[in-house]
Amino acid sequence: MKNYMLLGLGVSMLIGCATEEEEKPETMLYPETRMDETVDTYFDREVKDPYRWLEDDRSEETEAWVKAQNEVTFDYLAKIPYREQLKKRLTEIWNYEKVGAPFTRGNYTYFYKNDGLQNQSVLYRYPKDASIEDAKVFLNPNEFSEDGTTSLAGLSFTEDGKTAAYSISEGGSDWRKIIVIDAETREQKEDTLMDVKFSGISWFKDEGFYYSSYDKPEGSELSAKTDQHKLYYHKLGTSQKKDEVIFGATADEKHRYVGGSLTDDHRFLVISASKSTSGNRLFIKDLTKKDAELVSVIDHYDNDLYVLDNHDEKLFLVTDLDAPNKRVVHVNASNPSPENWEDFIPETEHVLSPSTAGGYFFANYMVDAVSQVKQFDKEGNLVREVDLPGVGSAGGFGAREEDEVLYFSFTNYTTPGSIYKYEIESGETELHIQPEIDFNPEEYESKQVFYTSKDGTKIPMIITHKKGVELNGNNPTMLYGYGGFNISLTPSFSTANVAWLENGGVYAVANLRGGGEYGKDWHKAGTKMQKQNVFDDFIAAAEFLIEENYTSSEKLAIRGGSNGGLLVGACMTQRPELFQVALPAVGVLDMLRYHTFTSGAGWAYDYGTSEDDLEMFEYLLNYSPVHNVKEDVEYPATLITTSDHDDRVVPAHSFKFAAELQSKQTGTNPTLIRIETDAGHGAGKPTSKTIEEYADIFAFTFYNMGVEKL
Repeated sequence: MKNYMLLGLGVSMLIGCATEEEEKPETMLYPETRMDETVDTYFDREVKDPYRWLEDDRSEETEAWVKAQNEVTFDYLAKIPYREQLKKRLTEIWNYEKVGAPFTRGNYTYFYKNDGLQNQSVLYRYPKDASIEDAKVFLNPNEFSEDGTTSLAGLSFTEDGKTAAYSISEGGSDWRKIIVIDAETREQKEDTLMDVKFSGISWFKDEGFYYSSYDKPEGSELSAKTDQHKLYYHKLGTSQKKDEVIFGATADEKHRYVGGSLTDDHRFLVISASKSTSGNRLFIKDLTKKDAELVSVIDHYDNDLYVLDNHDEKLFLVTDLDAPNKRVVHVNASNPSPENWEDFIPETEHVLSPSTAGGYFFANYMVDAVSQVKQFDKEGNLVREVDLPGVGSAGGFGAREEDEVLYFSFTNYTTPGSIYKYEIESGETELHIQPEIDFNPEEYESKQVFYTSKDGTKIPMIITHKKGVELNGNNPTMLYGYGGFNISLTPSFSTANVAWLENGGVYAVANLRGGGEYGKDWHKAGTKMQKQNVFDDFIAAAEFLIEENYTSSEKLAIRGGSNGGLLVGACMTQRPELFQVALPAVGVLDMLRYHTFTSGAGWAYDYGTSEDDLEMFEYLLNYSPVHNVKEDVEYPATLITTSDHDDRVVPAHSFKFAAELQSKQTGTNPTLIRIETDAGHGAGKPTSKTIEEYADIFAFTFYNMGVEKL
């Protein structure tokens, strides 16, 4: 039967008795969501959008809707008998000291540390000739706001380490403020820079720095479109109003993402300009020459290109031009166009992510989604393959030219992230920091399998669970995926997942097409008119887990965030019978209008847009989750999660999807939306909010799989 809807906004749910011991929700009552008459026309095709009004994040009506939905959701979650038990256990697991790799700037060594449950990690420092026992607090983001929702989003020092500029994010927003301080006294040196977005901070000597931003949009700063990014130069001690636009001032050629950085010797300004999340033009400017012009390294967007390093006029570039798995080339800066490039580290069958440290080059290869690292000298000769602690993800092989050691991280699904010290010249490795967490890796196993997708493509997936788990088709299983934007899901430890695994859960991560695990071709195979490949890969992963008796449809949950939220939304509307629980987080769910919000137009490389042509419009309409919720279908129990300050994937996507599901869901599976306040797309979220969210997600999932107690 269809779910009923109340006519008011102050609501609760009806409760029916399932057993004598506990009350179990039988029929959900949701807030009434008003439907309007909005209709859009695409290529003479009319498409209704009855919940368009929910896109107005500043309206009182939307605010009331959010409040009412949260009342229903949290009322439901509060009745799950082991919700508080999960929260308590997550808090226990989380409460361990987390220390980052040290780095030196000026006369001090810096490192980040979280005592355990601090909402934000704290930056400490000690004199270079002292020890870590002498460390004192340099910046404590927990003091930025009372509730811990203001985070440290970036930090950059001048070359001498005497001045620092750091950016902060308030409420999880992508909009930033930049604060400049005297690094010795920590006193602020000038007025705060405002309205900065998608930006690094690149110092030119000690005189000023480059940063990027958009003009503040008309309308809501959290949802209005921003599509012309600009690079600015801020001279220290002057007003932000006097900051010079270095690139992006012309309206005839808009770039949605512009970044500026300096080579380590401060000789070259490097500018990257992109119209989408893939492909960029690259420019360089020799700052040693008066009135030097910007020189174009490449004049098209059919590649991803950046400067890795330079030795005087010799540039080392990383490119996927004619090399889908990437290569390193070198070229003279006086004539840097592609016809003059020479291979330095040639392309191989594995995807390359290079870095530099101590005068050497480190090639981090991805081999079936796990790390292999090789060290090369300045002439491109192989020095050694770095001996890693195990099979997993290694990162951080970067340091300055003069450094003799570097620190790298290592993790996998059963190994908490640890820091290793690496002697660059000798290759000797030693454990530097290993967290003490209430988790025994010896009790768990993680293995990689390859399964076949709908079109015959082999897809890797890593499955983690307790040792000795019985393959009886009855294990609660969480299947996670992303599949987009050239992003790779490599093995990494999740503190939160401990609570899932130790309660008998299976955790599976599929490396879908659209990601970057096998290079540019793998990415493109999951974009635009091939996006369905991603959904097919995920569905095939679910079918594999069922066929191999890890789980059953009644015990299977799917989860993903952002582009992964789209993945969940598409799969649950295409194959609702396959899953028991669906967990789309901060998802891109309205595929006809995603490009009209904030920087969404930059995602067109992956998705295409409804304005491109009739074929692209029809393809998007065919899988857009908001537009494919049907009447009289029983969808999985669904907990949608989003945040009110998400200005990357605006919460309207989730609002509209929730409204569609609530109005059309058949049966008794709940369709809830959990809307976090004073939080954004995810970065900088306070520990307290993170723990609460995971407790709710796991409780909802176990409960709707029929798990009575943990």
